[in-house]
Amino acid sequence: MPLDRTAEDLLAAVLASPRAVAAHDKTAWVGLFAEQAAVHDPYGSRAHIGPEAISRFYNVFIAPNTIAFRVERDIVAGHTVVRDLHIETTMSTGATVVVPMHLRYDLVATDGGWRIIRLAAHWELGVMVGRLLRTGSAGVLAGAKLGPQLVGELGMGGAMGMMRALRGVGGRGKRIVRGLFVAAAGGDSGRVQELLGRASVRVASGNTLSSAEFGEMVRSMRWGKMIAAGRTVSVSVRMGESGGVVFVDFASGSSRIERVTVYLEG
Repeated sequence: MPLDRTAEDLLAAVLASPRAVAAHDKTAWVGLFAEQAAVHDPYGSRAHIGPEAISRFYNVFIAPNTIAFRVERDIVAGHTVVRDLHIETTMSTGATVVVPMHLRYDLVATDGGWRIIRLAAHWELGVMVGRLLRTGSAGVLAGAKLGPQLVGELGMGGAMGMMRALRGVGGRGKRIVRGLFVAAAGGDSGRVQELLGRASVRVASGNTLSSAEFGEMVRSMRWGKMIAAGRTVSVSVRMGESGGVVFVDFASGSSRIERVTVYLEG
């Protein structure tokens, strides 16, 4: 289905990000964000809010590296763009890691056009560190260099804030989400209701769904990449001919599902 003009403009604003990253154009990249924008990267870590903090984030995580976006699909819903992708990062030491990811960009209209007001990068810090170390000495050296860079640019508080991404719903959250999908596929409406409880369930830019409607909607759904970041599990899915991403948010300090949001192509 062709995108309308607003959706085209939103996607164009988002596509400017990997171009600026590839060009190592810091001014262009930071300029994509609104004045009080927040970057959650990885999601679950302490947010980088405002131009100065976002600039420092760039200095640590983008400037020293070569980053390629391997995008599987883009979904535009309302003023949000969701990207289903892998990111390939080559460190200054030569170590290369490929990390599965879901990116969510929330945008806002400004006098200068559409700007990113919130970027949430859903990827697993522990998985990335493990892959980096498995690259050998180049990966170990990259990790050793990153620590002082983090502290130098973000301070000790910022470095500790990054480590918050190691906490969250993790494997337990994934098991609960997998159980929800399996129950729906098996037509077990009671189990679907039990797992969803009073959670808000909706299709992005669409209707709010009851647990029964959600169960029926995803009954024939196929799912693949599953990422636990912070209090959220995000999942790459296919429903018929449409691909999508489902975000399952858990309540703070709990295994209770609080919100489910479905983003679908078309």
